[in-house]
Amino acid sequence: MPVSRYYDVKRDERGERYLEPYVSGFLLLRLPLLNKGTAFTEEERRALGLEGLLPPHVNTLEEQKERVYRRYRLIQSPLEKHIYLRHLQDRNEVLFYALLVDHLEEMLPILYTPTVGEAVREFSHIYRYPRGFTASTKNIDRLEEALANVPLEEVRLIVATDSSAILGIGDQGYGGMAISIGKLTLYTAVGGVGPDKTLPAELDVGTDREDLLKDPLYLGVRHRRLRGDEYYRFLDRFVEAVRRRYPKALIQWEDFAKEAAFNVLERYRKVVPSFNDDIQGTGAVALAGVLSACRLKGEKLSDQVVVIYGAGAGGIGVAWALKEGMKREGLSEEEARARVLVLDSKGLLVEGRSMEAYKQPYAQRRERIAGWEFAGSYPNLLKTIRNARATVLLGLSGQGGSFTEPVARAMMENTPRPVIFPLSNPTSASEALPDDLIYWTEGRALVAAGSPFPPVGYMGRTIPIGQGNNAFIFPGLGLGAVLARAREVTDGMVLEAAYALYDYTQGHFPEFLYPPVSRLREVSPYVAARVMQRALEEGVAEEERVKGLSFKGLMEFVRSRFWEPKYLPYRPAPVI
Repeated sequence: MPVSRYYDVKRDERGERYLEPYVSGFLLLRLPLLNKGTAFTEEERRALGLEGLLPPHVNTLEEQKERVYRRYRLIQSPLEKHIYLRHLQDRNEVLFYALLVDHLEEMLPILYTPTVGEAVREFSHIYRYPRGFTASTKNIDRLEEALANVPLEEVRLIVATDSSAILGIGDQGYGGMAISIGKLTLYTAVGGVGPDKTLPAELDVGTDREDLLKDPLYLGVRHRRLRGDEYYRFLDRFVEAVRRRYPKALIQWEDFAKEAAFNVLERYRKVVPSFNDDIQGTGAVALAGVLSACRLKGEKLSDQVVVIYGAGAGGIGVAWALKEGMKREGLSEEEARARVLVLDSKGLLVEGRSMEAYKQPYAQRRERIAGWEFAGSYPNLLKTIRNARATVLLGLSGQGGSFTEPVARAMMENTPRPVIFPLSNPTSASEALPDDLIYWTEGRALVAAGSPFPPVGYMGRTIPIGQGNNAFIFPGLGLGAVLARAREVTDGMVLEAAYALYDYTQGHFPEFLYPPVSRLREVSPYVAARVMQRALEEGVAEEERVKGLSFKGLMEFVRSRFWEPKYLPYRPAPVI
């Protein structure tokens, strides 16, 4: 079966790849997966009905990149830069990705966090070109028919969101499609997944935001969010339709609200290969960073007392990952649980307190806080840090500025080198600014953030600020699961991704908490190969070609299938 109803990718007698288009002329120039613009050769222009439709000079890809980059640099607003790049993606996918790969560190904050938060808010106002698939309450009963309209036959990766908890800005209705598009942009740019193997999906079950429902330009369905059984029947229909249309696809669940995030993950993880990036990806990237911090301190993870501020999907995912990391170093479940303390908006999670079911495994025993001094029913952040003698503080609350100077100084009372990661996104939701944390701790804290921040100068030193970006985890985790044809994404595979990132950092950037974002295209294949290795060990890999391969062989397998943004030659389909 062809890759698409509009074209196929084939190999010639020498094994070289080429494109066989099933459209020509003006229509071909309007398909971003096929359009080369001014880079079509003279022979291709004649053969494909393009002669006279393009300027006479034939550009190289390098010349095209130079032209679009010059224009990009003239734009001042981050949101307008985002719109410009999305418009380029909608015209010419290869050129877009070639430009992004060349300027990854510069453009990632524009296409992903923090600017993507603004793009989500403004999605209905800046919408220009259809991209992705929408399952809504208007088409859910005809979903198989709707999915048949997608012109891609070999989708392997779907990022799906119901937009109920986008970053730190909450329910964003149909605007969440920008998150699915953004995540898959990274899967292609740094995870090597071909753009015609990906599908962003918006699960439009409504919105509870009055401003969206009253906005005349809002593009989503105009009713309150589905809840309860009706909501899960909607998701059941979506999953079943995806399984029928794309039986080899993996689903990454993205930005689901707290309890739904855990319920959806557990409901479907053994039905279709899937994982939740907010829970598992965040947990893995935090674990990798804390392991690096422990190495820099000359200590073990199991020696730490960790306080996690925020008990949503990300916070509980981080608690799970750190607990598992401590158990890997020899602690029992009970010992690890006592060293990972989680707070929500009401204070420390303690047994007997009213809380959602997904938080209960991370509630402290009553005897753990016996003798603590605190006011109110439950210890707040500052009292928890002091009484527990915390050495690691991780922020996943979405509450900007909640790590104050007294909080930072309390951490210093417990350890010479406190580990403080304000991980909430976007930048406005960060629990603290890194330069404040460095100054409040007299340059001793090991700091990483969820958003990109420049190095901090302090007392003649330049202190790098790590970026605990999920992009270090999910592209490699998803790619490895897809290439291994894993029946499910196991907890072991998620943890392996974390340790792979840690090992890569230790081997290449031993003085850093995380590698530079510019090295993402090296990190992802390494993570993917390790994930595949773990899938094979756990017996969930169904790809026969990888069975029996060494780690080196798995790396070669990954690299041989890593998509590169380069133009392929065209050969029109033979006339029959």
